[in-house]
Amino acid sequence: MTTIAERITASFNKQGLMTTLGAELSHVADGEVQITLPSSPHLSQQHGYLHAGAITSIVDSACGYAALTKAPDGFEVVTAEFKINLMRPALGKAFIAIGKVQNAGRLLTVCTGEVHALNDDGTPGKPIALIQATIVNIRQDG
Repeated sequence: MTTIAERITASFNKQGLMTTLGAELSHVADGEVQITLPSSPHLSQQHGYLHAGAITSIVDSACGYAALTKAPDGFEVVTAEFKINLMRPALGKAFIAIGKVQNAGRLLTVCTGEVHALNDDGTPGKPIALIQATIVNIRQDG
């Protein structure tokens, strides 16, 4: 039998965008998923900060996979909507997105997430972005 961590890892590894960004699945637990992203000049915006699109992509995926840990058997998840606040410039060598389930229902799951630049010792610094997301459970094909 496949564990939820194995299922999420297999799904994550199929995501072309996460591969393109260089993102890595770093932690999977019940109701929480973390994704790390190394900094790259290819992901920067015009001022040299990590682009908001990269920030949004990793935290949306972290929330979606956190929701998947709570989804009923036979279901996948997709994002229905989110609101993101970008609070400070994204400067750092690496970043971590932390997605957490706040409420899991039969159809909808509400998640919150944060993105932090990682300090030199690997600990998260101040949050650079916050997200609130609504994730929808959808039946798997077949």
